[in-house]
Amino acid sequence: MKKIMLATDFSERSDRALRRAVILSRAHDAVLDIVHVVDDDRPRRIVDHEVNDARQLLSELTRSLNDLDGVSCSTQIVLDDPFAGIVKEVAKASPDLLVIGPHRRQILRDVFVGTTAERTIRAVSCPVLMVNGPPVGPWRHVLQTTDLSETAEKALKRFTGLGLGAGGRSSVLTVFDAPALRLAMSDSIGKAGRENYLNDLRAEALQSLAAFTARLGIGPAEKVVRPEETTVANEILKAALELNADLIVVATQGKGAVARMVLGSVAQQVLKDAQCDVLAMPPQSVSLEM
Repeated sequence: MKKIMLATDFSERSDRALRRAVILSRAHDAVLDIVHVVDDDRPRRIVDHEVNDARQLLSELTRSLNDLDGVSCSTQIVLDDPFAGIVKEVAKASPDLLVIGPHRRQILRDVFVGTTAERTIRAVSCPVLMVNGPPVGPWRHVLQTTDLSETAEKALKRFTGLGLGAGGRSSVLTVFDAPALRLAMSDSIGKAGRENYLNDLRAEALQSLAAFTARLGIGPAEKVVRPEETTVANEILKAALELNADLIVVATQGKGAVARMVLGSVAQQVLKDAQCDVLAMPPQSVSLEM
């Protein structure tokens, strides 16, 4: 990993993303490019005032990172819609990783869908790291997730190429379908029958997961399988809590401009609800279309 881009709005959420980006930049000796987008669809005097403030903040930030963290960085101020500005800068700079802060959560209504974060994740071709957890050091436990599909295989191969999470624990999770548990007559199976049914499916899922990880050449990672008792996303989030994972790797679905219009529902819910960091991995590099 040679180039990391951080999108910041100078908020406390962005500060968390900044610290994680610095940790990664130092660990991988990567260039750090910090981008701030000023919404230019406002009166000119307001835009000019914000640009001047941003220029001063970025100058102070650059000096601090260089003097205290030993990290050299470049900075960009872009006049555009926040979403469009980030996407254009990603297309121009081609970073190996885009780092963003967590989305805003409200008490009565979650506002992830349609936000700059959600739109950016489904629009750019590079992996996107949403920093939710406290950036206190290297990740201790990385949870890679897969549905055993070709898309997931390509995404996890790309993740392996980034070299992230080295030195910590690693787990690979797949959530298997257990259709009989959802049938109207599922209560008639009985406790013993239910356990036998799940054990058979669990053994089959473990075998499939072992073959999947062997094809990818994933090293000594713990293999974890769970039945889909609620939703796939909920099972991923529950597994992350149980395993004390501090990074979840999830593949976004589809390829091409049309498919990218909709972020995979599993990835979207994990990104929306996770308390730890989430890395959204597209299966492959694609050309950006606005």
